Amino acid sequence: MKNFIITIVLMFTVVMGVVQAQTVTKSWAFGFGLDYPRFASANITSLNSNYGGYLSIQRNFSENVGLRLKGGYNHIEGEWSDPLFVLNTEETNLITGNIDLLYYLVPCAPVSPYIFAGVGGNYRSITNGQTAFADDNKFGSQLNIGTGAEIKFNSTWSLVTEFGYHVTNNSKLDGTIAPTEINGRDSYIVLSAGVNMLFGKGEVSKKCEPCQGITKPVKDMTDYDKIEDMIKKHIPKEVTKEVIVDRYIKAISDDRIVLVGVNFAFDKSELLPESYSVLDKAVNLLNENPTVNVEIEGYTDYVGTAQYNQELSVERAETVKKYLVSKGINANRLSTIGYGKGNPVAKNDTEEGRAMNRRIVFRIIK
Repeated sequence: MKNFIITIVLMFTVVMGVVQAQTVTKSWAFGFGLDYPRFASANITSLNSNYGGYLSIQRNFSENVGLRLKGGYNHIEGEWSDPLFVLNTEETNLITGNIDLLYYLVPCAPVSPYIFAGVGGNYRSITNGQTAFADDNKFGSQLNIGTGAEIKFNSTWSLVTEFGYHVTNNSKLDGTIAPTEINGRDSYIVLSAGVNMLFGKGEVSKKCEPCQGITKPVKDMTDYDKIEDMIKKHIPKEVTKEVIVDRYIKAISDDRIVLVGVNFAFDKSELLPESYSVLDKAVNLLNENPTVNVEIEGYTDYVGTAQYNQELSVERAETVKKYLVSKGINANRLSTIGYGKGNPVAKNDTEEGRAMNRRIVFRIIK
């Protein structure tokens, strides 16, 4: 028991520094782990030499509510004295199947506590029971209540710790039926630790992450002069219609403007720190022109396959859209498209040029 608790505490401590993972609206989860069971209400003395394990499949219907089917095996031991005061060790091997309703109290937090309740069935096998007929009719039912916490490593994996209290429908769980016992109900507790793997994920939760992972730096670290020099150096010279709408928003044709400084990390859809100030200017521009709709065009550099870059360019356009929506721009005014590594505005043989090609362009739709 002591070693089990120490293990749980250590695992909890290690993951406390984990960054919050995305929460989705719907998902499936496959889980497995270890159990420490123990008699709670029984007619014999509980021992500590217990162990078990479980498998589970869970359907999360929303950020808060899930339904779980959980199967487990538990080995529970207890001690009783015969008429000669000789101690005997009783062993119960219990196979269970439970269906529980889970409610997550704080679903958006990295450490998400939950409560659960449900029903289940069990099959018991007793060795060295005190009452000879206690193992008759080995099948039984049980009620389950408990609490736990899900600690998110990332959007797929999480650590789960849980305490469950289970009440059976008879007094045969411990192999002992007291003469004065009428309609007794044995019960047992289970401490669990395991992992969940999420799959079949739905949309990213707007309730938990209205900006869907976009975090604006507290300090504006933009080197605007460097950005403008890069644009002037790399925009093709044949573009003669360049008009400065804002210092960092330039029209390069009748219906297209480039956001100067909205760039992305290599091989990622994450915005670089200098991007946020420019996007805030784009928000102001869209607010000043409420009848204008915009198609957000995403681009990449030439590194990688055409298919991969196409998908990445769409993700970059979606990232910009999510940020604009989080700032109050109506999503119906915004659409996205990806052009991959097409239409470069700079040479791809230098890092500076590749950074310029990882860009965002607005196409104005009036």
